[in-house]
Amino acid sequence: MKFKKSLVVLFLALLMLMTSCSLPGVGTDTKNDVVVASGSNTERLILGEIVAQKIKHDTDLKVDMIPNLSSSILNHVAMLKGDVNVVGGMYTGTALTGELGMEPIKDPDKAMKVVQDEYYKRWNRFWYPSFGFENTYAFMVTREFAEKHNLKKVSDLEKLKGDLKVGVDTAWITRKGDGYEAFKDLYGFEFKDIYPMQIGLVYTALATKEMDVVLGYSTDGKIASYDLVLLEDDKKLFPPYDCSPVASKEIAQKHPEVNEALLSLVGSISTETMQELNRRADEDLIEPSQVAEDFLKENNYFDDKKIDEKDRIFDKFLKEGK
Repeated sequence: MKFKKSLVVLFLALLMLMTSCSLPGVGTDTKNDVVVASGSNTERLILGEIVAQKIKHDTDLKVDMIPNLSSSILNHVAMLKGDVNVVGGMYTGTALTGELGMEPIKDPDKAMKVVQDEYYKRWNRFWYPSFGFENTYAFMVTREFAEKHNLKKVSDLEKLKGDLKVGVDTAWITRKGDGYEAFKDLYGFEFKDIYPMQIGLVYTALATKEMDVVLGYSTDGKIASYDLVLLEDDKKLFPPYDCSPVASKEIAQKHPEVNEALLSLVGSISTETMQELNRRADEDLIEPSQVAEDFLKENNYFDDKKIDEKDRIFDKFLKEGK
């Protein structure tokens, strides 16, 4: 979900593209077979495995994976070069300000529409409707604290603003667009005591009552582990980061069964489900591949799921050129 991209990562990605340097170990024919890319964090590794294993289950195609591509831009460049033809999970907010080079869009439906249109128009890629969750910044509290003070949304914090200890991601303090300055302007109040912290420490600080409120990521596995409550961003400070699989038009057109497999995953993963999947990998130390397999088996690989016709937004493009 990160808006601020590392210039080093961008430079390396562009260098890889300009020098035609392929990813190590890639030998699959992406015109006929499926190669799924995933990121380097737990969530994207799990999503990559879910997508790859679902396609394997539904088709007779050879399916390979390229894990640990550390940014959306590297996933994007890998698709540009033809090293991969499916990406397990991409986020609208990241794509808008990253590879598309556009301004953030606060309306989630509009953000999704723009990303889908631009990805198809620029690169002939299908950005599918969301898995059913987004991974964005979120203010959170313990369930005990939420019930004691009747907290449901971020605006509810104003009545406690002078008494709260608030832990936030260090980068958020000076972040442009949806950082602390934007928060104060939009919500109309500020916290008396705010503590910049490494993002990985905020959940423990909340659980141990060192902090009353923290700003974390909405699908982190520790949310489920510590039974934390996400507060609704009722004034829409944070842009949407809805997550979807992406596939090249070429592979979806040549193998419609790939398209069907990806469509069957639309709306299949809620925020709470993604939190639990992340928790199993991060806290229980279960391999992402096993987490994905267990999830698919528990849901019978979504074999009996009826695909909603409104999600078939790319069907008309599948017939082009045939």
